[in-house]
Parts: sequence; structure tokens; C-alpha cells
Amino acid sequence: MESVHIHVHSEYTLLSSMCRIPALVEKAKAAQFSALALTDRHVMYGAVPFYKACKESGLKPIIGMETTVRFAEDRESDLLLYARSNKGYEHLLKLSTIIQCREEKEKYVTWEELLAYKDDLLYVIPYSGGFVRACLEDEALERGERFIQFLKDHLGGESVYLEIQGTDRSKVEPINQLAAKLAIPLVCSQHIQVLEREDLDAWKVIQAIREGVLVEELRIEQEEDVCFFTLTEMEQTFRAYPEALQNTKKLADRCHVELTLGKPRLPKFQTPNEQSAEDYLRKLCEQGAKERYGEEWTKEKAQRLGEELAVIERMGFSDYFLIVWDFMRFAREASIVTGPGRGSVAGSLVAYVLFITDVDPLHYDLLFERFLNPERISLPDIDLDFPDHRREEVIVYVKKKYGANRVAQILTFGTLAARASVRDVGKALAIPPNVIEKISKEISGRPGMTLVKAYNENERLRQLVHASDEAQKVMKLARKVEGLPRHTSTHAAGVVISEQPLTEVIALQHGQGEVPLTQGTMETVEDVGLIKMDFLGLRNLTLLEMVVKRVRETYGHSLNVKQLPLNDAKTFALLAKGETTGVFQLESGGMRKVLRELKPNTFADIVAVNALYRPGPMEFIPDYIQGKEGTKEITYLHPDLEPILSSTYGVIVYQEQIMQIAAKMAGFSLGEADLLRRAISKKKGEALRQQEEAFVTGAVRQGYEQETAKKIYELIVRFANYGFNKSHAVAYSMLAYQLAYLKAHYPSSFYAALASTIWNQPEKLERLLQEMKQQGIRVLPPSLSKSDIHFSEEEEGVRFPLLPLRYVSVRAIRELIKARREAPVRSLFDLCSRVDGRIVTSRVMESLIKAGALDELGERATLLANIEEAFQFAEQVKEFQENTGGLFQLSVEEPEYIKVEPLTDLEKLAYEKEAVGFYLSGHPLLAYTESLRQYDRLTYLEGAERRFVKLAGMIHRIRRIRTKRGEVMGFLTMSDETGEWEAVVFPAVWAMYEWGLKEGELYFVEGKMDRGRSEELQLLVDKVLPLKHMLKKEKEKLFLKITADVEKEVERLNDIRRLLQVHHGPTPVVMYYEKQRKTIQLPEKYHVSLSFILLHELEQLVGKEHVVVSTYEDES
Repeated sequence: MESVHIHVHSEYTLLSSMCRIPALVEKAKAAQFSALALTDRHVMYGAVPFYKACKESGLKPIIGMETTVRFAEDRESDLLLYARSNKGYEHLLKLSTIIQCREEKEKYVTWEELLAYKDDLLYVIPYSGGFVRACLEDEALERGERFIQFLKDHLGGESVYLEIQGTDRSKVEPINQLAAKLAIPLVCSQHIQVLEREDLDAWKVIQAIREGVLVEELRIEQEEDVCFFTLTEMEQTFRAYPEALQNTKKLADRCHVELTLGKPRLPKFQTPNEQSAEDYLRKLCEQGAKERYGEEWTKEKAQRLGEELAVIERMGFSDYFLIVWDFMRFAREASIVTGPGRGSVAGSLVAYVLFITDVDPLHYDLLFERFLNPERISLPDIDLDFPDHRREEVIVYVKKKYGANRVAQILTFGTLAARASVRDVGKALAIPPNVIEKISKEISGRPGMTLVKAYNENERLRQLVHASDEAQKVMKLARKVEGLPRHTSTHAAGVVISEQPLTEVIALQHGQGEVPLTQGTMETVEDVGLIKMDFLGLRNLTLLEMVVKRVRETYGHSLNVKQLPLNDAKTFALLAKGETTGVFQLESGGMRKVLRELKPNTFADIVAVNALYRPGPMEFIPDYIQGKEGTKEITYLHPDLEPILSSTYGVIVYQEQIMQIAAKMAGFSLGEADLLRRAISKKKGEALRQQEEAFVTGAVRQGYEQETAKKIYELIVRFANYGFNKSHAVAYSMLAYQLAYLKAHYPSSFYAALASTIWNQPEKLERLLQEMKQQGIRVLPPSLSKSDIHFSEEEEGVRFPLLPLRYVSVRAIRELIKARREAPVRSLFDLCSRVDGRIVTSRVMESLIKAGALDELGERATLLANIEEAFQFAEQVKEFQENTGGLFQLSVEEPEYIKVEPLTDLEKLAYEKEAVGFYLSGHPLLAYTESLRQYDRLTYLEGAERRFVKLAGMIHRIRRIRTKRGEVMGFLTMSDETGEWEAVVFPAVWAMYEWGLKEGELYFVEGKMDRGRSEELQLLVDKVLPLKHMLKKEKEKLFLKITADVEKEVERLNDIRRLLQVHHGPTPVVMYYEKQRKTIQLPEKYHVSLSFILLHELEQLVGKEHVVVSTYEDES
């Protein structure tokens, strides 16, 4: 008997279902169902992907939604809603939007809201969560009957069904009798959330993750009820109710939704005076051309503009350009910095004269056809950059301009990633945290990592997984839940603007800001035809804006970065030295190396290096450099290639060059040339042959030799995958140049602004402050009287702010600034009496003191000892003022400070690190400068130019990895008084020294300086020793406890002896015999070289707790 599954949750009922839509549809098709429903709870995330998958598989999609209907404060019921038609589908979109836009945590739709959109829907009162079943369980049969009749009266007698579920006849039969009595059709179903029964354990895990409980704490009635049943299983389960089975098919037959997908829904722009969009766009372009070019506007430029406008009009994109022009105009008028451009739109003269971009495509020989190809109809893609802190303003403007129901940001899903899935599963199963931590540590957090990939790549992970049954169980279940959507988030850039209300084509939900989110990802948005625009928040534009503002305030220079000279010697000198921290696109170690080798002296060099510094084309960087230096002869396959390739020294760097070669040599239009480029880049055999034939035929027709044409085509094929979009390279290089110019001419302003953008990233901030010192910029300590919220410039240097200090909020800083503006602060007592103690708490005050921000009020130890007294004094002052009503100019006398011993320098540093995250006034190593001279120790800066070095420093972070061969090695992040560096410890050395390495300790290291893959300088460690052992002449001793059991085994004692001899070295060994209560120091021939391997093997022989390394002071 044919039936249809009508109650199905997909993975988009977040952390509730194991059913991924492709597998769900495939399962239903294989089981020979003719239709399938989707009824995710409250949401329509999966509607379009489900519809597409069903259509592709030949299944009829039934689109529905499960929700809670609130009839009154104390009465609600779950209902399943199904779209009978496209209008019904639209009603589901609107209802889901209402539910998901509620700010309260509970999700529901009111009865009145449902009635507003009740037409063209079918309704099923579900077995679980339905009001009817609740009434039956409470033996309130009449209430259940009244409820059903109420729904039939208001929603339509033929539109309401009653669901039964499960195999328990005692629970199902009363519902059957009720349905018969009230003449309401009965339907039967599984509440499908699991496709295969072996996934039930994983299903329980995600329920536990969602509820925040352990699996064992879940209360599940009938777990079989959530499994996908075949047609036969459905027939067997509900054989007593054949009509209910048939009714599922009848319900499906009543639903007819046909979505129009893939057809663009272009928004319209409201033009003044009822002008056509085409006329208004042309008028704006003519005005903009005069503003951009003035007297330099020529017939050739006007012709290019006319050609572009003709293509835009023919494709129907005039409104689109006007919309973009309008919000870019708003940004300029609101003094919001905009990027010079992004992507291929920089090749459009229309975009340039509309001030959408700031790159002159004619000057840089950029091609419009790379952006909009007249030979290939495709939607324009204009991506726009704004400062990350002002992006929201532009989006809000667009919302107000076009209406709150016509603008939305695009949703994305956060998923259960590889490492997170292991941790979440382990927690749900109550697996000991140490077991989970060991496994998760072996799983890389890099993008694209999966559990299967991690397992295959990492021998250590495989060993851990097979070490216990619980570890295997965690891994097995984690692999099942990995990749499931966990929560929703906002796409970093995507915004949609629609001519019609969005809820006619897609559901919405509450977003983080003022603008809602689409209930669909980028792919779904494009499927339903909405036009996406990318509003990107770029930190580098925020930095640019901040630097320009600081330069104006500090030096009185009003800079227009869009008019900077592009031949500035100081800027190119900075780039040639690779001093590009904070310079957009040019910051990485590898890029700095290229810049040092290239020594750029033209803007074109920056554009080229931006295009070439990527996997693949990097191999041509030496050719470009040698061509520029004249150390390599530049040859061309044909003289006609020289005008196209001479600017890049014979190397095909840009996609536009491929297009120009095809146009010049094969007679292609630039549109046809772009099609050629696209086809070749896909590397499909048949397409390559067709394009070769077209190119060679065209070239021969143009008068070129066939053999030459073939060689040039081969050259194009070779470079097609490597060529970069020149329009994008020019636009982003412009921003890079602007930042480099500011850094070269206003370094203090640049560094102060850059530091302010990373104030909450202590590791990055510490490295930047070290670089500032190396560049001769003094970093002044935090100060109550001088520090601001962010880094600020003074004559002596850059002042450290108060915001990076632990526990110190913006609100607290404003309170402190208000106090110091009223009058100079005399003491800690004075300060506490003049600030709101609820905002500037004792914890805030402690952090200020520890960081040195209150040094002007007294010695740090004294101030720390007086915090409690100072706040008590503030209470007395407040009470006095309240009692006197402020009528008398009297004051409470300040007490004397409690005197304590001053902090030592090392104590000050320790407190600074606690308050800020790193040392401010110095480095702990400075205390040992004199003592270290005898060891030929160099600072990091001194050692940077040497090969073999001896350094000393503190270990901040230890990172342990396994090589492809399964060996363990480590990376140490270390620092001294001149900077921070990475130390690489290869497996053989790691085995020797791992046991003695601790974060936060000082070490003496020997090794070789080397530039790694990233071209950052690093130390390859040969030897590493704790500094305190060296300087205090502390030595280690190895103590072994020989228990009575071990002493009995002669072979084991022999193994210990052999092991000590194999690892011979300087460390004495002491053995304690438990049975004899005797301690013996072994002779020198049994002294050892301590290593992780030795200690591990001894632990295996005598027990981990019986191996101890101790230190003693050498008196010699």
C-alpha cells in the first residue's frame, strides 16, 4: 500500500535530526516512495535545497513546517502545516518569519497570526506535542473534541488531519476513535529524524548536546518512532489503520508547489522625475566623467563609456548600477572611507565615473569585458569595502531606503567541526575530560580538516583511538555528527536587496543588528533569484581612516589618500626593506622576502607582486625579478606579444593579458576572449581542443603562422590557471600603497592606529610593540593622567592606553578621564572618592596599579596595600556629602598610606604580565644580563644576522606536533628584551629536552638561525637548558625507587643498568631500595643524559611514580 512520510525533520532542525537532505531524498527514492515531506521545526532553511533534491530525483516535494500555535497564555499545541500551493508556500515563509523574528527565546505563532495566513495550507495535529494527545492523557476527552472542532471550524473541515504514531495500540486507539467520532481524517507517520537504525546512538548524542545534558539523562519514549521506515515497514506497523496510511498519500496529492528557481529578480531604483533608469544612469555618468577627467575627457574615453553603457542597458542592469551608486554616494557624504575597488568591477569606466571605484581603468589598461561580458549573460558582481566599524551604517541606510522587508543579510551555518564534534560527543557521553583532550589535541584545527583525514594522517591519533573502547566510541559517533549545522551566523559580507517583499520568496529571521537574516544560505539566495551584493568590513580601511585622522589631529595635515603621488621614494624604500607589518596584502614573511628581492620602485611592481604571490604563479617571480633587473633576456614567441607582455617582462601575470593576446592574434572580440579564458581555465579536454581550433584558425586568418599560433595557444593554456584578475590586483595594490605611504611618512601615527586595532590580541600586540621599539619609536607606559582609551601619540613616543588592561572597560576609562579632567588626581584616596565605585571597582583599580598606570600616585606595593582603605574612604566622603547636602566646602581628611616593602623589579614585571598579558617596562631576562656575558649570549636582534647563536629567553608557548613519520617535535615561542622568535625543536633534540620545558620559564638555547617556509627568522635548536640551573649552578639528579617486586626480578635490574649505560651523560643517578631501606649513588659510569625517552623507558620498568628528577646546588 502506497504511503508518504509526512513528518520529517532534516539537519536544519538544528541538533535534532541526523537526516541530511541529499541522503534523505536518496533513501526515499531507493525505498520507492513517490513523494516526501519536509516539516522542520519553525524554520524554512531546508525548503529550497529539499525541493531541488526531490525534483532532481523524481520525487514530489511536500513542503511543510512544524510549529507551536499559542491560542492563549495557558493553551498551545504543536501543528504541522503543509503548503497546498505556491500561495500556501508563501504563507509558510511569512509564518516562519514571524516566529523567527521574535526576540523572545520561546518560538511560536499566535492563533491570530496563523489565521491571517491560513489559506492554502493543510494542517495535521501531531501525535507528539499535540493538544489532543495531552487531553487524552489527562482524561479530558471533551476538551480534545472541542479543540478539534474549533480547528475545523476556523481552518476548514477538510484541511485538518489527526496524526497517530508508534505501535502502542493502547495510546493510538483512543485517537482513532476520536477521529471517527468527529469525522476527521487520520494520518499515520514516523517522526523521522534518523535514516538508519545504527545512527540512533548518534541521534541521542545530538539531543544531549542541544539540551546540555548527558545522554543517560535523556528521556526518550519510543526511539523506533524517529527512524525512517520503508513502505513495507509502514504497512506492517499501521496494518490496523489502512485508511490512515492511504490518507498520507491523499494529503500529498493535495499539495502542488512549483518554485521558480534560477531566474534573477532584479531590484528597481526610484529615479527622480520618472526618468528611465537608463537615462538617469547615462546622465550621472556624464556628470561623473567631467568630475573625474575635466579637460582630459576625450572622444575615445566617451566611446568606451558609451560601449559600457550599451552593454549594461542591453543586459538590464541599469537599476543595479544606480542602487550601488546611491549607497556609495551615501557613504561618501557620511564621511565613510570606501575601498578603491574589489574584483573585476575595477575594470569598468562606468563604475569609476560613478565613484563606485577609485581606479582609472583606462590608465591601467583594465578590461570591462572581464567584468561584464556581452557574449555571456551573467549577473554583475560588485563587492564593496567599508571600514569594519562602519559597514553596518551603510546596510542600515539601504534598509531605510528600500524598506525593512526588502533588505536582509545572508545567513550561514556554524557546523560541528572535526575537533568540536569529538569534544561535544565526549562531553555528552561523560567520557573523562583527559581522554577527550588527548584525542582532540591530535586533530588539527585548520580549515577543511575532517576526522577521517585526521585519522589517516596522524599515527598518534590512531593509537589513542584504539587504546580504549570509549575512545573508539567517541570517534565513531563524532564522525556521524561531524558537519551537522549547529547554529546560525551572519555571512561576512552578503546583503540582498529585493524589489518585492522578501517574504514572498524567502523566510527571514532576527539578525544581530537592525537588518534581518535570510533563512537560506548564499546558494539558496541565488536559487530563488535574489541579487546579492557584498558589503565587506575591511579592518585595513578602518586602519587607514584612523591613521588619516591621527595625522590631521597631530600634525595638522589633511591628507586625501586618493591623491597621493604614486612615485614616492620613501614609500618604495620601506617596501624594498620588507617593513610591511600592517600593510594590506604585503604582511606575510614570504611576501616580505619577495619585496626585499624585487625592490619595487613603481606602482606596477606592487600590482604584479600581488598577482604573482600565490601558489602556482610564485614560480614565475624569479623570472619577473630577473626581467626587471635586466639579468635575463626577455624573449617573445612573436613580436606582437611584446606590447602586451613587456610591462611584466615577458611573464603572463594577468587574465586580461590572455584576453588581449586572443583579441590581437586570433581576432577575437574581448568578450569572446574572456570566454576562451574561462574555458581554458577549466582544463576540460574537449573544451581545450575546441578552443585551440578556434584560436589557431583565427590566428591563421589574421596572418600568423599555424605553428606560431599553436605555440602561443600552449603558452596561454600554461598560464590560464595562474593568471590573476588585474582589476582586482590594481585595486588592492592601491590600498596597500596608501597604507605603505602613511607608514613611511607618519610611522608613529600608523603604529598607534595599528596597535589600537589589535588592543585585545595580547600576542599580536606584544610583537607589534617590539617592532615599534626596533624602529626607534618609544612606547610610553600606561598613565592615569595621560593614557586614553586607545593608543595615542605624544612628543616622546606612543602612549600605551588603558583599554588593554585586564578588567578595565571603556565605561571605567571614561569615568577615570572624567575624574582627571575635573582636577589633577592627588592620591589613591582622592581617585577612589571621585569615581563611581560600581564602575571603577577594586578589581579595576588593582589592574591599573599592577600595570603601572597609577605610578604617579605612589609605589605599586603601597597602592595595592591601600585599595581596600581607599574605597572605604570613598564611602565616607560620599556619606559626608549626602549628610551635608554639599552646602559646606569641607572635606574628609585623607588617611596616611599603609607602608609596605616596595616591589622588586621581577615582581613588577610579573604583575604587568598579569594585568596586560605581557611585560611592559622590561623583560625578566634583564636581571641576568651581566651573568650571561660569560656564556657569549647574544640578544635576538644581534643573533638575527648570525648563523650559529647562543640566545636566552622566556618560553611563552609550547606547541607539540607529530611529523609524517610519526615522530614528535616541538615549536617554542620565545622572547628576550629585543623581540619574540620561534624556536624549532626537531624530534631527536625534542626527545632529549622535552621533559624540562615549561611555559613561563627562562632558558638558554643554542642553535642555528634560519628562515623557514614563511621566510620568518627562526632558531633551529640544538640544545636548551633551564637558565636557573646554569646561573645558580643548579644540577639535576635522577632518583629511582626500586620496590621489593622490582628487586626480585634480576632481568629487570639488568635492563635498568643497560638503559643507564646507553644514555650515559653528566647527571648523577641515586637508587633507593625499598626493601633494604638503603640509598646508593651510582658510580660515574652510570650517570645519564636526561631525556624524555630515558625517563619514559625507566617509568615502564619501575613505575612512573618511582622516577623523580630533582635539583641541587653545586657548591664547587
